[in-house]
Amino acid sequence: MNTDFSIMKKEYIDKILKYFPLPFDEEYLDRILKLVLVKEVPAKTILLFEGDIATKLFLVLDGCLRTYFIKENGVEITSHFFVEGQMVTSFESAMTGLPSRRYIDAVEDSILGIIPLKSIENLMRENSHARDYFNRILISRLIYYIHQHASFILDNPEKRYKKLLQENPELVSRLPQQYIASYLGITPVSLSRIRSRLKKLTN
Repeated sequence: MNTDFSIMKKEYIDKILKYFPLPFDEEYLDRILKLVLVKEVPAKTILLFEGDIATKLFLVLDGCLRTYFIKENGVEITSHFFVEGQMVTSFESAMTGLPSRRYIDAVEDSILGIIPLKSIENLMRENSHARDYFNRILISRLIYYIHQHASFILDNPEKRYKKLLQENPELVSRLPQQYIASYLGITPVSLSRIRSRLKKLTN
C-alpha cells in the first residue's frame, strides 16, 4: 500500500485490515483508511452518553467496550461487550437521528478506530460493496439482539451464564464480575453462587 499514513501507526493499519477485511480494491481502501481516526482511550472513558445522537462508529483494535443503560434508581444494566475485531455504535440512534438511550464506555484501556457515520453513509451511497458490507453488519446485530431478547425471556441466569462461558470464555475471566452480573441481569452475589455451584458440579 503506497498511501502515506504518517499520522497513523503501521500497527494500527495492520490491525484494521486484520480485524475488518473490507472488500474493496486498494484505491478505495485507502480512501476508507483516511477516514479512520485511531485513538487510545483509558478505561471508564464514556464514548456515548444517553441523550446523545450517535455520529461515530467505533472499531475495537485493542481492549473492550460495553453498551449499557442506567435505570432511574442509578443501576447500570449492561447490554453487550465488544472486544478486538468488533464494532459498535448506537445503531438505533444513528439510523433514526433520535437521542441514544444507551451509553458506550471503555471497560479496559482501549485502542479504537473511529469513523464518522456520515462518511459511512456516503460510502454506502456510492459503492455497492460498502453498502452490502455494512448492511450485513446491521443484519448480524439485529439477529444478535433477537437472540439475546429471547434468552432473557426463556432462559434462567445460570443457563445464560453457561452460554456465555461457552461462546466467550475469555470475557468471563477478563472482565470484572460486576459487569458480567449486570449483563446476565443478576447481582454479583447471585453470580458468585452460580459459579460456585457449577464449580462443584465439575469437581
